[in-house]
Amino acid sequence: MERSTALMSLVEGSIFHATTPNGASYICLVTLIANGQIWARRVTTQEPLVFDRTTGIAEVGDDSVMCTIDSTAPLPTDIHEVLLQLDRRYGAGHDPRLRREEMNALLFVGPFWRAHPL
Repeated sequence: MERSTALMSLVEGSIFHATTPNGASYICLVTLIANGQIWARRVTTQEPLVFDRTTGIAEVGDDSVMCTIDSTAPLPTDIHEVLLQLDRRYGAGHDPRLRREEMNALLFVGPFWRAHPL
């Protein structure tokens, strides 16, 4: 899928992957699409991010490190649901220890998104 088409296909509730130049992995949940921007939250840290909808790039942290969306491939439904549950649990400030199904989902997404790049 063409990059611009993939970025435009994201909707609220979509989960996508992004990386920084140092290889940091960002599993992101879209929270809002507005004004040419993709507002998202990093599932594992709850860090808010704002990506340009045209380029798929966000500036992260005090050093303004570039974070780039590198896969928007839809996850299998069961994995998507587990990541939504993880996001809700972390957002509510509940026990940060990973459950078995969450560990399995996190282990699944890396190879999956690498196999389905933009």
